[in-house]
Amino acid sequence: MNRLTRWIRRAPVQTVMGHRLPEPRLTWGAAAMALLYLGVPVLAVGMVIDALIQLTTCRCTGVWCWFG
Repeated sequence: MNRLTRWIRRAPVQTVMGHRLPEPRLTWGAAAMALLYLGVPVLAVGMVIDALIQLTTCRCTGVWCWFG
């Protein structure tokens, strides 16, 4: 069995005193943390690129310029 199939394969169902334990799942808190962990750096890099373009060309290219 190669690594990929071993990683994809689900763990056997765990039971405690006859009760089946719920499987791990993605929660709203985990999704929010992933969005923050990935989204904030992407926005920060975009803001830096926009600031550099604005400083070099003296022309605003940000979304806020379209409405301002």
